Amino acid sequence: MTYTPKTIDTSQITLTVDLKELVERLARNNHDHWAQMRIDEGWQFGASRNDMERTHPNLVPYDQLEDSEKEYDRKTVVEALKTIINLGYEIRKLR
Repeated sequence: MTYTPKTIDTSQITLTVDLKELVERLARNNHDHWAQMRIDEGWQFGASRNDMERTHPNLVPYDQLEDSEKEYDRKTVVEALKTIINLGYEIRKLR
């Protein structure tokens, strides 16, 4: 089987600078949500990922992640926001 991802083209979407804080808050939440799901499944912190033993090195608070891992969460959030905008939704601060 060959899997070819079919993503929505967001190359023409640019996020405004004022969304930077939102991106960081959502990235932190994204990590915390992922970590909680893993913990609920019985995973624990470990020096390396081991699916058999259910250990993962990223089961730490967001602030303790390596920058490359934080950037992965940020990119995921940015792409989600750009997709939302591309689909015609408006992102605006209500409070």
